[in-house]
Amino acid sequence: MTKKFKIIPKFKNEDEERDFWATADTSDYFDWSKAEPVIFPNLKRSTESISLRLPEELLARIKQLANSMDVPYQSLMKMFLSEKVDEMLRVKQLKKHFR
Repeated sequence: MTKKFKIIPKFKNEDEERDFWATADTSDYFDWSKAEPVIFPNLKRSTESISLRLPEELLARIKQLANSMDVPYQSLMKMFLSEKVDEMLRVKQLKKHFR
């Protein structure tokens, strides 16, 4: 027996649609067993601006290093942060594994 799916309502705007899907059970509207993976190659990650105070000497060294690598200094800082966070999470996982 095939499940009868509900019809998705028409929405006035994105907020209304967001509110609807926040509480709706999507399995009432879609057959997830037939879903296929999708890749969005042009989708940009959302970012958030922050204010970060650094010692002048540290910022100067970061800018000097970034310049020598021909990379914007803020991009270099993001790379450093990402690498260090990944490293710390791996270490944490290893410690948890060997307890």
